[in-house]
Amino acid sequence: MDGVLNRKKWIMKWIIRFLQILYAIYAFIWFVALMLIVFIISLALPICSPTKRSNILYVLCRIWATIWLAVVGIRHKRIYVSPHNKKKSYIFVANHSSYIDIVQIMMALRQPVRILAKSEMARIPIFGNIYKNATIMVDRKNAETRAHSIKRLVQVLKMGISIFIFPEGTFNEDAAKPLKHFYDGAFKIAIETQTPIKPVIFPDAVDRLHYRHITALTPGKLRTIYLEEIPVNNYTINDIAALKQHLKDVMEKGLRTHRMYK
Repeated sequence: MDGVLNRKKWIMKWIIRFLQILYAIYAFIWFVALMLIVFIISLALPICSPTKRSNILYVLCRIWATIWLAVVGIRHKRIYVSPHNKKKSYIFVANHSSYIDIVQIMMALRQPVRILAKSEMARIPIFGNIYKNATIMVDRKNAETRAHSIKRLVQVLKMGISIFIFPEGTFNEDAAKPLKHFYDGAFKIAIETQTPIKPVIFPDAVDRLHYRHITALTPGKLRTIYLEEIPVNNYTINDIAALKQHLKDVMEKGLRTHRMYK
């Protein structure tokens, strides 16, 4: 009897896995098709100024993300813990646990923003061309490019445009901990430019698309939760460690509230 039950469970497991792979292929085809449309439209944008071109690309990518999430059955929702001023410049920071984060950013932020992004993503065909024109890229292993990226981020803030940074730098692969170590960059810029930090959390991203494999994509909810902004006017450059810890405490509390952790 136990052998029959185990066999049924094994068969059901592989049926579900097969259907999930089919779903992932379906989602990937839509992803590429919609991105190709954005790419074709973007070819006409070099006649615009770099700033205007990037702003238009963000609008196009938001439309792309909206359609793609709809056709794959993922429901995005923005939740505001406190009032949010879309006309104000912020340094947005979020937890990083999935490749779907880039789609979620497009859905979450409804104001001019530039994302600090990994340079290696620019090598992806079609997507990479849009990616490098809509973000500020950084190679964390190269000190010269890191310094240049920081300079560009500061310039963007002076133009009244917000910036978005994953302070963890890469995926948090520890399922038992909400966050990993934070880099200093976002906090140094915040203090030097006196720009408030706006933490947002993505509690469902890893459930929708696990970082281990693109075929792990599943339909369902995808929440973006805006936490209360953190002013930096009382911090100096010597207080980076304290500011990092404060932000980490705030984000961990939010993630533990909206997601189960041990």
